[in-house]
Amino acid sequence: MIRFLIKRVLLGVLTLLATSVLTFSLLFMVPRNPVQTLCARECSTARLAAISHAYGLDQPKVEQYADYMKGIFVGRDFPVAMGGHCPAPCLGYSFDNEERVTHTLGRVMPVTISIVLPALVLWVGIGIGLGMISAIRQGSLLDRASVGFTLVGASLQIYTVAEILLLVFVYTTHLLPNPSYTSIFDNPAKWASGLILPWVTLALLSSAVYARLTRAQMIETLSEDYIRTARAKGLRKRTIYLRHAWRAAMAPIVTIAGLDLGAVLGGVIITEHTFGLQGLGTITVVAAHTLDFQTTMAVVLLGAVFVIVANLIVDVSYAFIDPRVRL
Repeated sequence: MIRFLIKRVLLGVLTLLATSVLTFSLLFMVPRNPVQTLCARECSTARLAAISHAYGLDQPKVEQYADYMKGIFVGRDFPVAMGGHCPAPCLGYSFDNEERVTHTLGRVMPVTISIVLPALVLWVGIGIGLGMISAIRQGSLLDRASVGFTLVGASLQIYTVAEILLLVFVYTTHLLPNPSYTSIFDNPAKWASGLILPWVTLALLSSAVYARLTRAQMIETLSEDYIRTARAKGLRKRTIYLRHAWRAAMAPIVTIAGLDLGAVLGGVIITEHTFGLQGLGTITVVAAHTLDFQTTMAVVLLGAVFVIVANLIVDVSYAFIDPRVRL
């Protein structure tokens, strides 16, 4: 297991390095004036010269990339006007936000995490539970209702469901406040009430996919020979379904959940925009519009880290879900 983890970590590091090279090449090696772009197109000659000197943009591109990566591991020195020394991990300075990129990410990441993690628990729990019940009672009225739910859920869009929920629960019945973010450490009740609609929106749509996948996997697993053998031995249905069939059917679902977690942590753009929340997805869109390359580069690298870590967790979890992996 240790050797496997070391190999996966090294592969993840190489993937992250390749992502950084490709992203840096696309953003900073294009045939345009990078200083003018970093300064949001409206800089005086003196400011352009200061930015160019601070970032070493008159140096070869390889040295520029080396300085950027050096800042991630050991930090970088900026002019006093830009905050002076930037400790590691230093992801550059955003002239659009007029602050270090790490400060920007530190401000918006709690919002995205607060949306994603509770929503993930909801949609995985609802999807797996509904899919298992549907598979166990295949052909029943509940199974048909579950299939109908998954078809409707997979067909809807986030902005449609979000607008309906806002209309019903916020603007008409006033049962919930307008979605907003409050730190869970300051006021847990306000934190939950302000984010419940984004959670429900993501859970309704994503759980449909997990319900269909769980149902298909459970039906296939329940037809296996060892399940028939377990039934012939007289094992309780609860033991057959939860201890044997469920564990064998979970491997593909865990894979999808890990990939989804890594992807949505990179920014739930539509959800944040629809509910007016300033998260990672929102600043990514703004950075793309304003050509804020420092923020864009940092978001891409952060998203790659999320995906790599999620895949590593999925690989390790296989050994606990399916004992055959350890062999």
